Amino acid sequence: MRRVVVTGLGAITPLGNTVQEFWTNLVNGVSGADMITRFDCSKFKTRFACEVKNFDPSSVIDRKEVRRLDLFAQYALFAAAEAYQDAGLTEGNFDPDRSGVIWGSGIGGLETFFNEVQNFAKGDGTPRFSPFFIPKMIADIASGHISMRYGFRGPNFTTVSACASSTNAIIDSMFYIRMGKADVMITGGSEAAVNEPAMGGFNAMHALSERNDSPKTASRPFDVSRDGFVMGEGGGCLILEELEHAKARGAKIYAEIVGGGASADAHHITAPHPEGLGALNVMKSALKDAGMTPDEIDYINVHGTSTPLGDIAETKAILGVFGEHAYKLNISSTKSMTGHLLGAAGAVEAIASLLAVRDDVVPPTINLENIDPELDANLNFTFNKAQKRPVRAALSNTFGFGGHNASVIFRKFVD
Repeated sequence: MRRVVVTGLGAITPLGNTVQEFWTNLVNGVSGADMITRFDCSKFKTRFACEVKNFDPSSVIDRKEVRRLDLFAQYALFAAAEAYQDAGLTEGNFDPDRSGVIWGSGIGGLETFFNEVQNFAKGDGTPRFSPFFIPKMIADIASGHISMRYGFRGPNFTTVSACASSTNAIIDSMFYIRMGKADVMITGGSEAAVNEPAMGGFNAMHALSERNDSPKTASRPFDVSRDGFVMGEGGGCLILEELEHAKARGAKIYAEIVGGGASADAHHITAPHPEGLGALNVMKSALKDAGMTPDEIDYINVHGTSTPLGDIAETKAILGVFGEHAYKLNISSTKSMTGHLLGAAGAVEAIASLLAVRDDVVPPTINLENIDPELDANLNFTFNKAQKRPVRAALSNTFGFGGHNASVIFRKFVD
């Protein structure tokens, strides 16, 4: 099969609005959490989140066009613009018919839906809806806008698998290039769920942390006092490219994407399999697809949402897959800093994983005070401070409601 490499990156996150700013703050252990500014949350159980800060879409999107785009699509175009430029793609150095876009979003335009229905409910029953209501709301519209922006006429669709969405998008993009159906793919994911219905809905499920007195320490994966995840938002974009195509145009190469896996828990709509069976199977699948053995992985960017059940199940799965090697690798949850970006989590965490491979540094899991006694304290969770070490390959896990699991592996590029 054809080899696939990463040649461009873009990010819009609670830790920064460029890849470099995001990575610097991640390595330095900065929390992106704070009190919500987007709406009046005084009556909500959770009043904080990891919001994107100082976002100005006008540098990428025309002001008139901004009004026609839900925030999740704005994030998508913003991240894609950075990645496209970073990859050095220009009209003439790629074939538009062999270039595609596969994007991921778990929810899509929830805020647009909420606003339109709210306006209707306040009216006299006359159906006055914006003509842009449906095109703003549907989850696939982000990939459509990206393809129109850059003239990519190849494969184009959006994956929806809850919090595994953008990892599935990345894996599908890799497969299209491997199989010779495309040479260049723009892939990743975006989400904009810091709004009333999302916060209220997740609160009703008791999924969110309610540590309102200390939002920056609320996302605390593996800590015994963790009480739920912290909502995040933003997007991440990767340019995947067939190796020879990238070399022919002199592109820089961040890393090679060598494997991906997908599985289902087939267990519960929101809770993970208690023994981490789906997580175990998806990591094995990714390793098999990459043709790698467990001892070739040096870092796992875990799903690690800071939920009581999820952190334990994933740790059990890691021990089941990696055995004694589990004690030699680094594990960290970057959600401790970014919060949970839902459908965009996989893309942002893939960027963190491949930059760990590039720079030989593992970003930390912050906010540890007391490790959960149900976890193996001998594992290296990279608590509170980044660690320098050789990172030959990194595996990134994402798991979603409905039992969806996806894992992807990045390895140092060797020609």
